[in-house]
Amino acid sequence: MTLRRWDESGRLLSVRKQSKGHRYYRREDINIFLSDLFKMAHGWAGHRTEFPEEFYCQNSDIFQSRLSKMQSFMVQKDNLGDLLSLIVSVAGEIGNNSFDHNLGQWPDVPGIFFGYDLNKRQVVLADRGLGILGTLKRVKPELKDHEQALFVAFTETISGRAPENRGNGLKYVRKVVSENTINLFFQSGDAILKIKGESQELKIVKGKESLQGCLALVAF
Repeated sequence: MTLRRWDESGRLLSVRKQSKGHRYYRREDINIFLSDLFKMAHGWAGHRTEFPEEFYCQNSDIFQSRLSKMQSFMVQKDNLGDLLSLIVSVAGEIGNNSFDHNLGQWPDVPGIFFGYDLNKRQVVLADRGLGILGTLKRVKPELKDHEQALFVAFTETISGRAPENRGNGLKYVRKVVSENTINLFFQSGDAILKIKGESQELKIVKGKESLQGCLALVAF
């Protein structure tokens, strides 16, 4: 029943088999939604629930400091090799996008959720900003929905200055993820994007639940 509720709300999408009408779920997707960090970030971005202060970065300076702290912990793990710097750079790009493109115009609460669990090998970020569509519509007013906006942000290089540079940063994120053993879940509005490590395939689907800003999980 929990899986069915998640499916109907758009949080977790099932794979339907036409033969018997059963719903099937990918184990990797279920693991995402069992993550305590993901639950907290999703609750804050989607339902404005509270979360521990240790995960809140009210400005970019605090975020950079905690990002550096995460990098130090990762060095101590001593089992990530070349992935270490790439994971830090991907998390940095996603977090910096939130600050760069909502500066002075946060809809309600400024800052981002930033948490990581190195034992579970995951990093979670979220904001309650304008979202990808709200950002890109200022330079591409023809965008119709969150799905289109996510596709542009992760595939199209847009020259110029902010706010359109948001797309360039996320294109870099896609490149790193698709070339390494890193998985990405990214939601903005009601659009959900998934990129599996070492794969060029980019999946974007429409969820039934909409977030105000953005929510990302980096798994490695």
